[in-house]
Amino acid sequence: MKILIICTGNTCRSQMAEAFLKSFDQRLKVFSAGTHAEAVINPKTVMVMKEAGIDVSAAKPKNVNQFLGETFNYVITVCDTAKNVCPVFTGKVLSRLHIGFEDPASFNGSHVEVVRHYRRIREEIKEKFYDLYTNRLLPELEQSKNF
Repeated sequence: MKILIICTGNTCRSQMAEAFLKSFDQRLKVFSAGTHAEAVINPKTVMVMKEAGIDVSAAKPKNVNQFLGETFNYVITVCDTAKNVCPVFTGKVLSRLHIGFEDPASFNGSHVEVVRHYRRIREEIKEKFYDLYTNRLLPELEQSKNF
């Protein structure tokens, strides 16, 4: 099963979602990209994911254009901006989903408040993508094993 997760910069939300899905099941081929990819992953994303036991320090933001001709079981947007400007894929896309989250990078406050906000978004992403995995992706994987 091949999945692409899209946000704007590919530095926070989509990177977290990609990492969590990969941690749930190694059979999933998961990629993430941004509609306007930044140069590097957000350091706070690296920090809060490390706290969750997942190392994303080697992750690099990618532009969604490099995936446009590929086939995916799922293309999932995780921010409203990406949902609204998501390009048309010339490859086959079986299902498109939107699972939106606030942008932790847009939160203003003290360092402690900002990190708390990143952790909250991380936990929301983990929870919603685990629900997606257990209720939709895993049953599809198990069903395809039987054929």
